Amino acid sequence: MSSSLGLASGTVRVVPYDPEWPRLFDAEALRLREALAPLAIVLEHTGSTSVPGLAAKPVLDMLAGVPSDAPIEPYIAALVAAGYVHRGEQGVPGREFFRRGDPRSYHIHLTRIGSAFWYEHIIFRDYLRTHADARDDYARLKRALADRFPTDRGAYIDGKASFIRGVIARGKAPQPGGPPSERRS
Repeated sequence: MSSSLGLASGTVRVVPYDPEWPRLFDAEALRLREALAPLAIVLEHTGSTSVPGLAAKPVLDMLAGVPSDAPIEPYIAALVAAGYVHRGEQGVPGREFFRRGDPRSYHIHLTRIGSAFWYEHIIFRDYLRTHADARDDYARLKRALADRFPTDRGAYIDGKASFIRGVIARGKAPQPGGPPSERRS
C-alpha cells in the first residue's frame, strides 16, 4: 500500500491530488481480476482519486460491476478472500460495500453493470474529469466540509449531496457530441 493512501476510521481528511493514484488503481484492479477469476467483473476507478487534479480523501474508490444475471454471493466471497471487509449495503440498495487497509485505503462498491448506481458514478467521474470549473468547485466544497466536520463523516457526506446530485443531473443532460463517456479507466 502506498503511503499516499490511508484514512483512519471516524476522520475526514482531504489531501491534494496524487498522480500515483491511477497507478495504484491499476495495480489493485489487476490483483482483483486475478483473485476473482473466472468471475466476470468490470472495475472502474471512481471517486475523487480518479479525477486528475482533484483533492480527495486518501482512499481509492473502485466501482466493481457484475453482470445483471450473475449471483452476487460468489463475488462477495472472492472479495473477502482477497482481503476486503464486507460491510453490506450500508443504506444503499443495490450496492455491496467493502473496504481494505488499516487505516482504510481501498473501497469497493459492488453493483450491477447498467444499474443507476453504476451509471451515476461514471457520469459524476466523467463530468468532473471534463469540467475543470466543477472539479475545482467540488474541491473547495470538500475542503470546507473537511475543515468543518473533521470527525463527522456523515455531515461531510451530507454536505456534498446537493453538489453531487447537481453534477449528475448536468452529466445526464444531452451534451453536444453524444452521451456521457463509457470509457474504462
